[in-house]
Amino acid sequence: MRLFTLLASLSVLLLAATCQPGAENAIQMKQLERTWLHAHEEDQGDVRIYRPNTYAFPPSRGRTGFSFDHNGMFTQLDIAPTDGLEGRKGKWTAENDHTLRISLDDKKDPDYKLEIVSVDKDVLKVRRIEQ
Repeated sequence: MRLFTLLASLSVLLLAATCQPGAENAIQMKQLERTWLHAHEEDQGDVRIYRPNTYAFPPSRGRTGFSFDHNGMFTQLDIAPTDGLEGRKGKWTAENDHTLRISLDDKKDPDYKLEIVSVDKDVLKVRRIEQ
């Protein structure tokens, strides 16, 4: 009986946690935690399309992208002079449920924002907002 009561209590706590404001935001942010490469062939107007780096992309002369880490660490992936990828370290912070502020450590470029239009395990759609 005690085990049943404990399991029932845990179920209620888990349900309450997932229904709290911000729970959806936490799930969305968790889906960002990977390396994304620009699928420029799929862009829709000002919405940029990114796919996981494991996606079977068609041939291209190079792809930019970025990587989000759960601890706020960010790596912007630019095309290197040798046509590979060159990582630039930085930080990301959530300004609200759908906007991230990106700040690169080298300060060669100004900070910018990414508006998350949608995200799931296979595709990330964003708008870049310059400061």
